[in-house]
Amino acid sequence: MTDKQILSSVKDHELIEKRRKQMIQGAITLFKEKGFHRTTTKEIAKASGFSIGTLYEYIRTKEDILFLVVDSIHHQVRHQLEAIIDLASPSIENFISMMRSYFRLMDDLQEEVLILYQEVKSLKKDSRDYVIKKERDMVTILERALTACLPQAISKQDAELLANNIFVQGQMWGFRRWILQKQFTLEEYTNGQIEYLLRSLRVENETKQLTGGA
Repeated sequence: MTDKQILSSVKDHELIEKRRKQMIQGAITLFKEKGFHRTTTKEIAKASGFSIGTLYEYIRTKEDILFLVVDSIHHQVRHQLEAIIDLASPSIENFISMMRSYFRLMDDLQEEVLILYQEVKSLKKDSRDYVIKKERDMVTILERALTACLPQAISKQDAELLANNIFVQGQMWGFRRWILQKQFTLEEYTNGQIEYLLRSLRVENETKQLTGGA
């Protein structure tokens, strides 16, 4: 399912997009405070600036609102992730800069990312499958950046694994914030993750040289 497949009795596509953006903003605010299950559609309508009757002209169920929220968060993360990856002059320095930008992005969006992973289980299977595909697409962006910036230092299989690791490391800053953010600043956490990445690449290359591996 995509946002285009959510039924609406309104035929004006621009108005649908406008109202659903209002709905998403209102719902995100409420989900941060109360979570999906404790938030009512009446509260979402009020936070969006219109009546409950108007709300149901643009969606059919409360789960439709959750899907729109999750889809919007993914779109925001992907858009910003693509914007910070510059492959015009690929290099290890460029990739490190990209990692720093990605970790800052995850710091800015930690509440939204928490909503995404806490509430996605409430979606129907076809919607969850759609969300999983969008996750894979974003990891692929990191994978392409790794392959372009470190062509001699990393294999395709390693790029796939490292891309997933970096993706989760950024999210972990928000997931485990009650521990990590008491022990580290964002800069310290980012520097540590970058150092681990570079160290793992050096160890791997040294191992291949010692064993005669490709």
